[in-house]
Amino acid sequence: MKKIFWAGDSTVAYNSILTYPQTGIGQVFHLFLQEDAEIINHAINGRSTKSFIDQGRLAVIAETIGKGDFLFIQFGHNDEKIEDSERYTNPFKEYKENLGKFVAAAYDKGAYPVLITPLERRCFADDGQLEAGEHTDYVTAMKQTADEMRVPLVDLYSKSREELIQVGAEETRKWYMHLAAGEFVSKPEGLTDNTHLQYTGAVTFGRCIAEGLKELGGIYRELLLEGY
Repeated sequence: MKKIFWAGDSTVAYNSILTYPQTGIGQVFHLFLQEDAEIINHAINGRSTKSFIDQGRLAVIAETIGKGDFLFIQFGHNDEKIEDSERYTNPFKEYKENLGKFVAAAYDKGAYPVLITPLERRCFADDGQLEAGEHTDYVTAMKQTADEMRVPLVDLYSKSREELIQVGAEETRKWYMHLAAGEFVSKPEGLTDNTHLQYTGAVTFGRCIAEGLKELGGIYRELLLEGY
């Protein structure tokens, strides 16, 4: 059995009926995997690299991950929250240092870390053009970490932007939590959310990650369905 441990935030996390129809990428990624691959999803809403580590969540992964397993590391959204001292990290200092701790936790157990840049938000301007979101420095910092530590990287940020630009502002509403009144279990007045995903968005961006693994080749490509 191939095991994929996943550390991340709400864009990855598993959701229950309490947050339906919100869906994390890690919740649907099995669709792209071989039958002998298992996802162990430790992602949780609202976490940054800092709060994930501070709450002992990386320690839990380090205790259970083993030789030949994979650790997918996908953070950025909450590291950007400069107003929140419990979550904010400087992209070129603490963020990189924390990513290094995730990588080290995998290497220490003989596992394979994969860095995944943060998913782009649905940040279209009024004229329909996709703006630069808040992730840019964190994407750069993660790429630097990948180069410095020689860690494979999937650039979900760039791939998701390509998808958003291709499909456009209106059609991509259905990928994110844009809902009319009454459609959302705990928010009856409706919701406009350009960060959290519905099922279609989770599958769309899961495909981006699968394409990235395919591009990496070798053991990463072997996780995917034959013929994908």
